[in-house]
Amino acid sequence: MNDYLLAALFGVIEGLTEFLPVSSTAHLRLAKALPFAAISLADPYWKMFDVVIQLGAVLCLPIYFRKRLADFFGSFPVNSLTGKRDALSHPVTLVAIAFVVTAVPAFLLSKVISDNLESFRVIGWALLVGGVIMWVVDALCNKPRTTDVAAMSRAQAAWIGAAQILSAVFPGTSRSMSTIAAGQLVGLSRAAALEFSFFVSIPIMFTATGYDLLKFLRGSGEEALAAPLTARQWLTLGVGFTVSFFVAWAAVAWFMAWVRKHGFVPFAVYRIVLGVIILAGLC
Repeated sequence: MNDYLLAALFGVIEGLTEFLPVSSTAHLRLAKALPFAAISLADPYWKMFDVVIQLGAVLCLPIYFRKRLADFFGSFPVNSLTGKRDALSHPVTLVAIAFVVTAVPAFLLSKVISDNLESFRVIGWALLVGGVIMWVVDALCNKPRTTDVAAMSRAQAAWIGAAQILSAVFPGTSRSMSTIAAGQLVGLSRAAALEFSFFVSIPIMFTATGYDLLKFLRGSGEEALAAPLTARQWLTLGVGFTVSFFVAWAAVAWFMAWVRKHGFVPFAVYRIVLGVIILAGLC
């Protein structure tokens, strides 16, 4: 298939799945393995391509939530919900807590993360187990105590940050799934858990994708590109980035509306079915 068409396809997949609780990593790796693509998971250029389109998807968040983020930063350190001057309980601080709790262990476990990214067995089990957990949590945790991100506690933020480590170590878990389920377990409503998941994604994903992209551009180790990028390769990156950005924007808007009226069971069922298919295909 033409590289531009592949870039557009992968951009759609990334944009649709980055923030839905179904794992963009799993879907991109499955798509690369299809006969019409047949792209090696170890190919440095296409590994860098994944980072670029992920950056495109994440970029939609600060733009989509610009008014909400402006309110948070503009009110700091006063909590807009309580009106009290308390920097330690402010949403900006809560996001920072979750970021630190996630980022430090994830950085230390980078070698394990890299190895698991190429394991379909790990991806299959992560999808399956994560789907079961999401289904059970969504069914049992239906009486939330916290319905607004501004009312969250530091302990809730730290717990969600810790849960995100699983999504980094075990590709297929899904960052969105782990944060939503973790949030529901400690009393967050579906909408609040999802919104906090989006907010935490901004610093984590910008840091992770920026770090990975820097490694590719510096050309060290396994991330070293065989040669400088051609004009065609730069354009391919541009196509994927642009498509991913706009599709992710639409997906976030749709998902926020969906969560206010429905639960996560359809996504849990989808994860379980896909996980079983992957594991069955490895047998």
